[in-house]
Amino acid sequence: MMIAPIEAGMTLVYQRPDTLTPVPTHYCPGCTHGIAHRLVAEVIDELGVREQTIGVAPVGCSVFAYRYFNCDFAQAAHGRAPAMATGLKRVNPDQLVFTYQGDGDLASIGMAEIIHAAARGENLTVIFVNNAIYGMTGGQMAPTTLAGQRTTSSPSGRDLTTQGYPLKISELLSQIDGAAYVVRRSLHDVANIKRAKKAIRIAFEVQQRGLGLSLVELLSSCPTNWRMTPEAALAWIKDEMLPVYPLGDFKLPMEA
Repeated sequence: MMIAPIEAGMTLVYQRPDTLTPVPTHYCPGCTHGIAHRLVAEVIDELGVREQTIGVAPVGCSVFAYRYFNCDFAQAAHGRAPAMATGLKRVNPDQLVFTYQGDGDLASIGMAEIIHAAARGENLTVIFVNNAIYGMTGGQMAPTTLAGQRTTSSPSGRDLTTQGYPLKISELLSQIDGAAYVVRRSLHDVANIKRAKKAIRIAFEVQQRGLGLSLVELLSSCPTNWRMTPEAALAWIKDEMLPVYPLGDFKLPMEA
């Protein structure tokens, strides 16, 4: 893609990171996957590790993530990204390996994979996008769907007595000894996006130091399946998701 030259007197303040490919994404308007992609790409650029990075794409809305990142990528079966990443990292211990997973991929069919990767202390980084719903397959209830939240498979709202409670992945994984860094951030406003980027950088640095599994959970919007405008969806994260999924650091690294 050709980029127009900067005219005299103008200052470049925004451009595509080298680790993002110059192609349009398939995401719905207002979806914050694009923001999450950019944060990961910026961190990889700033660390200067693009040629040493391997990503693992999930099954879900971000199934085509390998098209959008300008680094080596592998495609895992549904929920199996941590298992594939384990093999990649063990064979290539000097590479920076990360998975990019949604709540359906990681917290449902892939729950055993992430739990055991953490239990083994696999030296991986996991970017976990939590939008409280199945985005790609039609808006069904996910393991992270809030109590009372309406979805296509819970049209009257999630009933805790019959459908259980939403899973809090960061709190759960933080109890596992092999997890070195587990935090939750959000993408609903600029200040929190900046905090999310800092957390992603720390997560990659934890891997570089060989301390164990690192995971950054990102609260993300899904305007299409939430049946909201993009603006209302960002407000819904703040008003509805944050009380259930409080932001914070659940496990901080200890030096090896």
